[in-house]
Amino acid sequence: MKAFNHYLVYASLITLSAQGQVVSTPTQTVKNINIMNTDKLTNPIVKKAIDALQAGDKKAWFALFTDDAELFDDGRKMNFKSFFEKAFGHERFTRIDKVENNGLDVYGKFHSDQWGDFKTYFKLHIDAKGKINRLDIGQASY
Repeated sequence: MKAFNHYLVYASLITLSAQGQVVSTPTQTVKNINIMNTDKLTNPIVKKAIDALQAGDKKAWFALFTDDAELFDDGRKMNFKSFFEKAFGHERFTRIDKVENNGLDVYGKFHSDQWGDFKTYFKLHIDAKGKINRLDIGQASY
């Protein structure tokens, strides 16, 4: 009987120890996801694009653009597809400060793993079919 009581004490200690570990372990491991409020975005296509960028959802992002979409970074023409293939997961808005031009121009704080934090603008151009055919991005001073 004494051995049985030692067994119960030992089993209880293991259970309590395991419970303590569960409590101290994070409930969820999340890859650096930036959850940011995009309610200021009034154009539904622009909102979908920024939400896709924030979520790192390349499929949703590229589906919103025409096949021949143009990208201009501080006025320099860039390869749209390769630029955003590299940017996803490494670049995102951290805050949206203002929206202009019927919801097509977005200004806010931006984070780039390569370039740091800065103010930026995204100016989206949407064709008659509802696809984004041009995106101008760059550093903003407002």
